[in-house]
Amino acid sequence: MGGDRVRGNVIYLFADVLPHIDIIQSYTYNTRIEVIEMQKKLTITVDEDVYEGLHKKIGRRKISKFVEELVRPHVVKPELEPAYAEMAKDKRREAEALEWAEATFKDMANEAG
Repeated sequence: MGGDRVRGNVIYLFADVLPHIDIIQSYTYNTRIEVIEMQKKLTITVDEDVYEGLHKKIGRRKISKFVEELVRPHVVKPELEPAYAEMAKDKRREAEALEWAEATFKDMANEAG
C-alpha cells in the first residue's frame, strides 16, 4: 500500500515509499512586508464653530487626513532636485522642452516689436 495522502498543504509520504523516513511534512508560508510611514498624534485647539463645521462638512475620522492635505504643501519641502535630474536624462523630452521654450521667446519678441 504505497502512496501519499494530501491534507490541506501537508503531504504525508508513507514508510513504504521512503522507508528511512516515517512522515514528511511540507508547509508553505507567504510573507508580506509593508513599509508604514510613522505618524504622530497632534492636539490642536479650534473655535467651537470650526470644530462643528469640520464634523459636518468633512466627517468624523476624516479630519486628520483633511488637515494634513491642507497643511502639507506649506510645511513639507518636496524633493524636486532628484525628480528634475531624472527628467533631464530623457534627451527627447529635453529637446522638446528647449524647442517649446525657444518658440515661446520668439512669440514674445514678435509681440513686443
